[in-house]
Amino acid sequence: LERGQEVFGFRRYHLSSMHNVAHISDRINWVDCDMVDPKAVAKAVGLVLPDQIFHMAAQSFVSPSWDHPHLYMDANYRMTVNLFEACLTHDINPRILIPGSGEEFGEIHEDELPITEETVLRPVNPYAVTKVAQDMIGYVYHRSYGMNVVRTRAFNHEGPRRSHVFGIPWYAYQVVRIERGLQEPTLKVGHVDDLRNFTHVADMVEAYRLAIELCEPGELYLIGSDREGDIHTFKEAVEGLISRSTVSDIQYVKDEQFVRPTQVPFLLCDA
Repeated sequence: LERGQEVFGFRRYHLSSMHNVAHISDRINWVDCDMVDPKAVAKAVGLVLPDQIFHMAAQSFVSPSWDHPHLYMDANYRMTVNLFEACLTHDINPRILIPGSGEEFGEIHEDELPITEETVLRPVNPYAVTKVAQDMIGYVYHRSYGMNVVRTRAFNHEGPRRSHVFGIPWYAYQVVRIERGLQEPTLKVGHVDDLRNFTHVADMVEAYRLAIELCEPGELYLIGSDREGDIHTFKEAVEGLISRSTVSDIQYVKDEQFVRPTQVPFLLCDA
């Protein structure tokens, strides 16, 4: 929008949550579309005929993927295929950015750090498997049809307006509840010893813009920060939030409902 481009956004009719874009909603051309429905996607793409597509539609919260693997496959793989097929139907070849995830690497050993584009994939949760499938089908459509698919894998990024179902926002949400007297002074946490490199979401968005404009279609690019000051455990984030709280006696304890069946101890990329 700041660059003067005409922006369209797909939304799932009345089901989409719009509060995160409320401040710019009137500047976006909204198209109602359920991306699981191939006919709806074909109709929407034909209406817009885009030059660039940031394919952000996905299920991205890891934990529920064990309970709803079919939903995650529909959202992260099937919707991507529908988008590609719609472009073929209308004989257009826009640049399409596929935002993959560092979770695709999965079970990384410490001697394999930092992670590069050549690092072996060992996904250990259903979400990660669906993102690998999404990435691979993007490569297939590039090789088979010459589609301008830009493949990326984004590592952890945080910032304003993120849902509190995710790790660090969940910890911050609990601190606020404690300060307001709505929760006992104990944070419920999961795997807090996992090590990550964190990027601010604004920097990640800028990286996506640069990637779709400059990166070579079909190639894979990792996006993240490898600066020493951006590498932290979730424990550091928890303790940082506690230290800034107006309540002095907050503790944190591991709660089994927030412990995933499999763990990814290290996700550090060579950016």
